Amino acid sequence: MPRENLNDLQAFLAVARERSFTRAAAKAGVSQSALSHTIRQLEARLGVRLLTRTTRAVSPTQAGQRLIDGLGPHFDGIEAELDALNALRDKPAGNIRIVASDHALNHLLWPKLRGFLADYPDVKVELVLDNGLTDIVTERFDAGVRMGEQLAKDMISARIGPDFRFAVVGAPACFETRPVPSHPRELVEHVCINQRMPTSGGFWAWDFEEDGRELKIRVDGQLAFNNIYNVVDAAIDGFGLAYAPEDVVLSHVKAGRLIRVLEDFSPFWDGYHLYYPSRRQSSPAFVALVEALRHRS
Repeated sequence: MPRENLNDLQAFLAVARERSFTRAAAKAGVSQSALSHTIRQLEARLGVRLLTRTTRAVSPTQAGQRLIDGLGPHFDGIEAELDALNALRDKPAGNIRIVASDHALNHLLWPKLRGFLADYPDVKVELVLDNGLTDIVTERFDAGVRMGEQLAKDMISARIGPDFRFAVVGAPACFETRPVPSHPRELVEHVCINQRMPTSGGFWAWDFEEDGRELKIRVDGQLAFNNIYNVVDAAIDGFGLAYAPEDVVLSHVKAGRLIRVLEDFSPFWDGYHLYYPSRRQSSPAFVALVEALRHRS
């Protein structure tokens, strides 16, 4: 088979898996028009349409899906074998893609990765922020980060952070006209800042614990965001109470910009874990990354 056919098939797989010419072109480092031209040429040579294109999405046809199912595992196997060759290098090398929430990325991954990247200059790490429960296999990530209770059972995991708590905080002005809540149920009397959950589409219920029993409180207010840092900034500006990880807000509490309430009702959450499918175990670069991120109490 001519080499250009292999390149065209690889381009097709990239577009089909991304469901987007734009994203596939960006990852491949080529223009969208060039990638679209490549796919049209491939379809012309094969005599079948492989992709259905609309203004909003790209999806494989029946023939395209058959090609994905048949060729995809072989290309994945080639990539895995090329990665395995890195074991013969003097230093670990390769590309690693990780998806994580805004909190995990900023307060856990990045502080640890600074030293790792300096120690392993031949390892390239791509960090993708996503607060949803991303399917790392479908989206072709090497690993993801979730709290322990959210881990899929068919994944290997390594703890990379300690257990932690969320805190309810508000600017001093928030308590000038309303009393400080003494129980989570009293939050319904306060203006609160919501956070939208990408997986369910709804607002995040605030979790508390009383006498070993879980309490979930639905709050209301004028503002809602889809990431925790905007929530905290809005709380500092006095737009309502916020529910955020302790390590994000404690410096603001110590400085007097925020006041913490309901601390006795805040349970500990199972800490963050790096999780990944077993096929990544053979990569020296990935093994080194896991060891660098691993939590040591």
